[in-house]
Amino acid sequence: MLMEKRNAKAISRNEDWQLSMHIKICKWCRAYEEKLKILDDILKRKRSQKENTQINNSDIQGVKDKVLEKLNL
Repeated sequence: MLMEKRNAKAISRNEDWQLSMHIKICKWCRAYEEKLKILDDILKRKRSQKENTQINNSDIQGVKDKVLEKLNL
């Protein structure tokens, strides 16, 4: 998804515009974006608190899957 891509690295102006316009009209994607921001903040804080603790991609994907399930997507 573009939201994850945007969080991982910069996206093109066109992609950013498309995503912004879509989020303005899609309440489910707006909700998902808010949850994604919260999750990213939590993970960043957790990582900074415990530099030696590794967060597996499967753990992150598991949390994202739960969010999607809650959003019924």
